[in-house]
Amino acid sequence: MPSLPIGKTAPAFKAPVVGGNYNTGAIVSLADLKGQTVVLYFYPKDNTPGCTVQACALRDGWKSIQKKAAVFGVSVDSSSSHASFIKKQSLPFPLISDETKEIVQSYGMWVEKSMYGKKYMGTERSTVIIGPDGKVLAILNKVKPAEHLDLVLQALG
Repeated sequence: MPSLPIGKTAPAFKAPVVGGNYNTGAIVSLADLKGQTVVLYFYPKDNTPGCTVQACALRDGWKSIQKKAAVFGVSVDSSSSHASFIKKQSLPFPLISDETKEIVQSYGMWVEKSMYGKKYMGTERSTVIIGPDGKVLAILNKVKPAEHLDLVLQALG
C-alpha cells in the first residue's frame, strides 16, 4: 500500500461509529469532521493486550488530548465488539468499525504481518493526524502502545 503523503488531502470515509458522542447505529464521515483536527488511530483488535494498553493510555490522557483534537480509534472489529471494548475500558472516545476494510486500505494500514513465521493480513498500529482543512498533518507509523499518547500529544503540539 502506498503511504499517505504529508500535506495531501486525507482519504474520505464514511463508516459506523460507536461511543463518545455517537449513538448506536451512527455513521461518521471525514467530511463531518471538517474544521477540527482529527486523530485516527488504527489498531489491530479490540480487547487484546497491546490495543488495551494503547486505548487506556488515550483514556488516561483524555483531558490533555480532547482540547486539541477529535480522536477516533479504527479497527476492522464490529460495532458490537467496539461497544463492549468501550464499556469494559471506560473509553471516552468513539471507535469506528471498518469491517469492509475500506478505511484501513485507503490509509495504507492493511498490511502483511508475520507471527511465529506465519504471514497474514492485518491492521498496522499507526496513527494519522488530519488538520482542520482535511490534509494529513502527521503519520505515526508502527507505534508502541505505551508510547502512543506521548507521540500523539507531541505531534499535536
